[in-house]
This record gives sequence, C-alpha cells and structure tokens, in this order.
Amino acid sequence: MAEEKTTTHAAEEVVVVADVPEPENLPTVAEKELPPAPEPEPLPEKPAAAGEAPAAVEEPEKPKVEEEKKVKLVKSYSFKEESNVVEELPESQKKALDELKALIQEALNKHEFTKPPPLPPKAEEKASVVGEVKEEEEKGKFEEEKEVPPPPCEETPKLECEPEVPVPAIEEKEEEKKETPPPTVIEAVVVEEVVEKVTEVDEDGAKTVEAIKETIVEVTAPSAEPEAPPKPTDEGEAAAAELPAPPPPPPEEVFIWGIPLLGHEKSDVLLLKFLRAREFKVKDAFTMIKNTVHWRKEFGIEAVLEEDLGSDLEKVVCMHGSDKKGHPVCYNIFGEFRDKDLFHKTFSDEDKRKKFIRYLVQFLEKSIRKMDLSPTGVCTIVLVNDLKNSPGLLKKEVRSATSQALQLLQDNYPEVVAKQVFIHVPWWYLAYNKMISPFLTQRTKSKFVFASPARSAEALFKYIAPEQVLVQCGGLSREGDHEFTTADAATEVVIKPASKHTIEFPSTENCHLVWELRVIGWDVSYGAEFVPSVEGGYTVIVQKSRKIAALDETVIFESFKVGEPGKVVLTIDNQSSKKKKLLYRSKAKPSCN
Repeated sequence: MAEEKTTTHAAEEVVVVADVPEPENLPTVAEKELPPAPEPEPLPEKPAAAGEAPAAVEEPEKPKVEEEKKVKLVKSYSFKEESNVVEELPESQKKALDELKALIQEALNKHEFTKPPPLPPKAEEKASVVGEVKEEEEKGKFEEEKEVPPPPCEETPKLECEPEVPVPAIEEKEEEKKETPPPTVIEAVVVEEVVEKVTEVDEDGAKTVEAIKETIVEVTAPSAEPEAPPKPTDEGEAAAAELPAPPPPPPEEVFIWGIPLLGHEKSDVLLLKFLRAREFKVKDAFTMIKNTVHWRKEFGIEAVLEEDLGSDLEKVVCMHGSDKKGHPVCYNIFGEFRDKDLFHKTFSDEDKRKKFIRYLVQFLEKSIRKMDLSPTGVCTIVLVNDLKNSPGLLKKEVRSATSQALQLLQDNYPEVVAKQVFIHVPWWYLAYNKMISPFLTQRTKSKFVFASPARSAEALFKYIAPEQVLVQCGGLSREGDHEFTTADAATEVVIKPASKHTIEFPSTENCHLVWELRVIGWDVSYGAEFVPSVEGGYTVIVQKSRKIAALDETVIFESFKVGEPGKVVLTIDNQSSKKKKLLYRSKAKPSCN
C-alpha cells in the first residue's frame, strides 16, 4: 500500500506512517497482542446419496484479519540513549563486552595495535604479483649463471693418449659441481686454467692430461658451502642451557580519548560505544577499534591537540550550555561563512580544507576529554547545525569538507553524539541529506532532527531550554550579557492569533527591575508601563507600544527603577494569523538610592 510521510511540527522528527503489508520478519502490533488463530479441522465428507450430486464442502470462515493488516505502523526514528552501567545491561550485551575484552587483551599481548593495518585485497594481490615477478627474475638470472656453457675447445689438438684418460672420474667431479654449483667467479677461473694447460701441450700428451686433472682437483676441492663452525664444547652447551629465556614483552598500552582500552573505570564505557555502533557484533567492533587506533596514529591526534590552528573558526564551532539532560551542546554556525575572507581562508585550496578538518578533530577531541565518560556520567554531546545564511553545500569545496568530516565522525567517534539537530534547513539540504543517507548507519540516522526555518526554535526548545540556546539560534543566551546567565530560567508562553497577552512583574519595595523578552518570528506590537498600587497614582509609560518586525530585533532588554509599590505590565499584541511563542524572564536588583 502507498506510504504516507508526515512530519510532526512539535519535534520536527521524521515519522513514517505507513499502511503496508506485514514484513516477513517483523510482527505487527496485532500479532503481538493476539495469539495466532488455530486452523479449523476439515469437515468430514458425507457420502452422496444415489442419484444426488456430491455436496460442496463449505470452506471454514477465514479469520477477519484484514483490519489487523491495515494497522498503521508508526516508525519513529528518534534515538534513545542506553545505560553504560554494566550491571544494567542485558546478558547478551555483557557477554559481547567480555568477548571484546578478551580479543583486545590478546591483541595487546601480541602488539597487534602497533602493527600496520592489513593491505586491502587489491594491494595484497599487487604485492604478491610483484614478489613473484622478482622471484622469477632472480631465478632466471641464477639459471643463466648456472648454465654458462664452457668455452669452445675447437683449437685443442687431439692427444694420442686420449683413451687412457679416466673419464668417469671427471664425470663424477662434474656431477658434484652440478649438485653444489660454485660461484660464477670460481667457474671462470677454472675454465681459464684448463685452457692454458691444454694450449701449452707440445709433445708429451700424457703429462698434459695429468696437469689438467690436478688443476681441476685443486679448484673444485674447496666446497662452495661455508665451513661449519666448530661444535661447542659440552661445558659451553651446559652454560647456554642454564641461561634463562628472555621474558616476553609487556602488553602494549593503547589509549582512545585519553582512556586505556582495558583496566580503567571508563574503559567499559569506551568499548560499549564501539559495540553499539556495530550492533554488538564483537568481531566488527574489534575491527572498528583497530582501524580507529591506526587512524589516530596516522592522523597524529596527540600532535593535533598541541597544534595552534588559529582562532578564525571560533564563531563557527563552539560549545555553549547544555541540554535538558545535561549533555554539552556544540554549535556549528555555518552562516559565519558569509564572510568571504573567512570562506577563502577555510576552503580555497586543499591544504586549507585539511586544516579545517584538523580544527574540527582538535575541537572534538578536547570536548570529549572534558566530559565525565564514567558509567553514570554524561558521555555524549548534542550537536546543533545552524544552516541559516549558509553559503550552501552545492559548492564542491564545502561539500567535500563536510562529507569528510561526517565520515570521520562516524568511523572514529562512535556514539559521541546523542542528537544532531539541523535548524533553518533549506530545501537543498534535504536533497543533499537524501544523497548521503545511504552511507550512514540506521543508528546514526535515528539521531537526526531536521527543522525548517519556521520551526527551528520550537525544535531546539524540545531538547534545550531557551536560556541555554544561543541568541542567533532563537534563544536568550547572549555573549556579554551580565544581567542574566544560563542559570536564570525563562518562561515560555504561546500567544494565540489575533490576541493580546500581558505579563506583570509586581514590586513591593524600591528596586531596580530588569527584564528581557523575545517573540519567535516577532511581527507583533510590544509596550511596557508601570502601574502604581496606590489609588490615584500616575501610570508611567516605560515603552510606548510599537510594532516589531522579524528583522528589527532579536531580544528586547529593558529596566525600570521602582520607587513605590506597584507592577510593571508588558503587553504583546499578536494581530497576525499565526500563533507566536514568547520567551521572557526578569530579575529584581536592590536599588542604589
């Protein structure tokens, strides 16, 4: 049946509602709640009477499961963080963790983490082929040297005593030479001496043959093999036997994010991250750990941590505040790249893009090491990606760097991000995300939240309190704000279309009252006044009512010195056809007077 996709406006999380046939391996809600209906027994057939047609066997009524098949399957891709306390894990996960520890201990004992990673299949085939070619070349060269034919002896005169030459003895010597071929230089010397002896023959042929024999014996007598060293005496052997065997090298120490793989309170948390990234497949998690260790060595993580990469990107990437569960929040403000100089410094060539990646890795490493990472502590972060006024991933420089950063994050920093919230998402980014989605795991995709410009603040406030959200992302937290901090909670109010909303700050003594407020999207009228409690007192206009557009201001900050009992009244008039979200907070400070 056709799938229908809807997006919940409150959370901006993708929720798929589908009228689909039941998958083979996925039981529906109805199957889980209702036991399977027993198959009806076949009715016994009655013999037909003579002359009558056999009666048709009535089929039993099929259970009405059409409605059950039409049950809507709601698949929410929202990610839920699991516990890192080993005692609270299911038995299957505990077993997987123990198996992974055993594999890592064995690898540490064998120093496998310091060995280079295995070559990919193609590289191994290429290396083997090159080795075979070199081996064949050396073998052919040796055969050529071995099978050097003796120089022609056409000019050697026939000797009268040739029959008396002991031919078998010479053949035996030749066989010995074939079994242990001497070096090429010795063969050349032998041939030269034999030729000289033969050419000096004048009359006495028998004597010349003896000279030839003597020459051959003298040259071939020393064996080509090196002389065996003298055997050690019995006392030397006994002394060598008494020496203790060298102890095996101690297991190597391997760290990720400053945490050892084994033997530390935080080691289990670290290993669980890799196991969860590979769905508790032990061998896959072990391979991922080894690949991460090798990548960290090749990338030079320890050197990157000490490297001075400048401060140009501090406004692009920053840590600020925490979410409602205590996770640190990291912001990527891509709109800062509107600055052409900054864009050029970051993406203009390959070296600068590599520096950008190094900056991101350095920032992430430092942020992780600041976290608790204990079994009961906060072990993940929330990542907010603000795409407002972004130069666009259609530019190949940005697209290349972003894809590389995402791949590094997924391959080497598993389960570091609890949630990724994308705000002010334009249409082209949804197309880009659809393109890279097949390369991401389902667990990674379950952490993504996409919010359109109109719903961005609302999506953020679901996870992060307004007073913790940066002002440029729709919150109240401003740089250099000395009156309010992230500890001062804000109040959220929804103003209905075509309605007014008033806020009162009562005061019973002399004080200095300060307040700030923000309407998401604005397009409302705002005014403030002080109303005394004494009858007949005069109302003081603090702020004359005025219309505020979306681009006029972000946060309004005002104050008033209260000299008598009364209240400050704020009025927000929403005459638009859309509901508005209002954020405000106040503080009374002692008056100096």
